[in-house]
Amino acid sequence: MSIVLEYLQLGCAFCRISIYTLFRRLCCRSPPPPRPEISVVCIGLAKAGKSTLLALISGESTQDIQPTIGFSIKALQFKNCILNVKEIGGGEGVRPYWKHYFSGAKGIIFVLDSACPESDLEIVKTELSNALANPTLDKLPLLVLACHQEKDGARSIEQLKKELELEFHGEGRAWLIHPCSLNDLRGIKEGFENFNQYLLGEKSVEGDQTPREQGQSEDIPGRI
Repeated sequence: MSIVLEYLQLGCAFCRISIYTLFRRLCCRSPPPPRPEISVVCIGLAKAGKSTLLALISGESTQDIQPTIGFSIKALQFKNCILNVKEIGGGEGVRPYWKHYFSGAKGIIFVLDSACPESDLEIVKTELSNALANPTLDKLPLLVLACHQEKDGARSIEQLKKELELEFHGEGRAWLIHPCSLNDLRGIKEGFENFNQYLLGEKSVEGDQTPREQGQSEDIPGRI
């Protein structure tokens, strides 16, 4: 009888240990490692859609958005990282001062209106070229967001790539041009998520393309 009792006590002890171990695994797991935070600068001409894009992706209201005067910072939450986006106003009087806001950036987002007049596109080309030539932004990854694709007369990604001479101006850095519309949150997020992979070094540039849904443009990645 005593032997049976000892076996029962031993079995109960094993059960207690097993339950305790399971409880520890379920309730006392180590917290997940913190997501890396990456600072990027967001530039583009006034009314290109910068503020609205950032409001959409951060879940904020897009009602009564005013043009950015100076700069604003938004922390965009993604699964693999947090993007601290410094958006700089794009007015004619502000653009000469962009260079003073580039310090600390690890990447560049340039937003443009795909349907802008030719005269504005020339300004876009000049401002993008000047920004990429700045030593502070040398070799940093670049995301060009071709916004307002829903507008009549919107240029295709291939057209913009050619007219902005991205192969030339993007030489020596990872770059990506992505089509988006203000009524397509999924498309906006897709562009940022692809850009994040470049920032984190998870995605190579050479030959890397991510098709969108049928009938939509593809991302056009640059080459290092």
